Amino acid sequence: MRFLARSLTGLFLAALTLGLLAIGASLIAGALSERLSTERPAQPARERVFSANVQTVTPGVLTPQTVAFGEIRSRRTLELRAPRGGRVLEIADGVEDGATVTQGQVLVRLDPADATSARDLAQAGVSEAEAEVRDGDRGLLLARDDLAAADAQANLRRQALTRQEDLLARGVGSAAAVETAALALSSAEQATLSRRSALAQAEARVDQAASGLTRARIALAEAERALDDTVIRASFTGRLNGVTVVAGGLVGANERLAELIDPDRLEVSFRLSTAQFSRLLDDQGSLIAAPVAVSLDVLGAEIAAVGRVDRVGAAVGEGATGRLIYAALDAARGFRPGDFVTVAIAEPEVAGVALLPATAVDSTGGILVVGAEDRLEVQVVPVLRRQGDDVIVDVRGIAGREVVVERSPLLGAGIRINPIRPGSTATDASPDARAQVQPAALTETIQLTPERRAGLIAFVEGNARMPDEAKARMLEQLAQDQVPAQVVTRLEDRMGG
Repeated sequence: MRFLARSLTGLFLAALTLGLLAIGASLIAGALSERLSTERPAQPARERVFSANVQTVTPGVLTPQTVAFGEIRSRRTLELRAPRGGRVLEIADGVEDGATVTQGQVLVRLDPADATSARDLAQAGVSEAEAEVRDGDRGLLLARDDLAAADAQANLRRQALTRQEDLLARGVGSAAAVETAALALSSAEQATLSRRSALAQAEARVDQAASGLTRARIALAEAERALDDTVIRASFTGRLNGVTVVAGGLVGANERLAELIDPDRLEVSFRLSTAQFSRLLDDQGSLIAAPVAVSLDVLGAEIAAVGRVDRVGAAVGEGATGRLIYAALDAARGFRPGDFVTVAIAEPEVAGVALLPATAVDSTGGILVVGAEDRLEVQVVPVLRRQGDDVIVDVRGIAGREVVVERSPLLGAGIRINPIRPGSTATDASPDARAQVQPAALTETIQLTPERRAGLIAFVEGNARMPDEAKARMLEQLAQDQVPAQVVTRLEDRMGG
């Protein structure tokens, strides 16, 4: 009986507990339902204000620059070739690649034995021709004397004939004497004609001798020139390149021995598009002598030179486009022909423009202008040039107004901003405004020292776990003048770890 009473008591207490729990759950559910169903007054939404860097645009005069890549060339290059074949007898000291030689310096001597023999034979031929000329002159003189004697003899015979005819006319002479005198005159005239023929032959001999002397002298000049060609000299002061000659070797006629380059007369050749080339023309369509600046980055040390546009290629060339431009350089020290350099060409000045960051302009030329109550307005301006990370725009329509220099997806027409002007920060705003400011998606950049940049580049290149695409993108960012601070911080944290 006692067991039954205790069991009933336990069941009663359990039922009572469950009932109390059910009542409590019902009360809590009712309270929650009442609280959720109660309508409260809606709070007014707060307008979001973003911070953005702004800049006042002022029209001015700028000199646009066109950047291209070119190759250094020498304006005076000479190929040293052997004029005649022969054995290399001697090579001057210092005849090697990169050596500097002076004008007139002897570089190579070929064996002159054959050339010397030919010169001596030509000299003997000249002597023989000169002797022939002298002999001809003497023969001409004798021929003239013979002709003079024959003329005198004919005159005497003519006088004798005249005397016999006079005697015959007075009746004291005879016809036989006249006939004998006439025959003698005829013989004398025949002798005179023979002497004239001999004189003509003597004159022809003199002319032939003169021609032979001229030919002999020409042969001697050729022989002397051939002898001089055995000595190869530097035509101007310069540096040698591609030296292939060796002492004792045999060279053929016109064989290339070396190349002589003038390092003080350099030029740069670069190719521009047709649109870029048209900006370098004057009103008459002639190429202007635009200033150029050439630079070459060598392990962080820059070699630079200046010059002016000199000429343009006569033809486009097969498979090429644009125009090939040549610019003469002034005092281009440190450069060598074949260097691949960066060329900056100064175009004619443009007025009424301003230089803005490329991040301030969208693809359609629209920019964000700060209007009333610091709200943004969209203005479309003509984009004249794009120069690296900057653009040159025509700002005469928005002169004196402030524009956002770094656009972001959060900024647009009608958005209210907290303008950050040069020399101020976002903390300069009032406390209420700072509470409303939301940071725009703007990237902070810093300028690295050469040592710091080199360390970061070495770390990225030596990271084998980084994908190639990410590594290339990271190296491209590190090569810029302004590097994102977030990238630098992330890399330096990994390097420190």
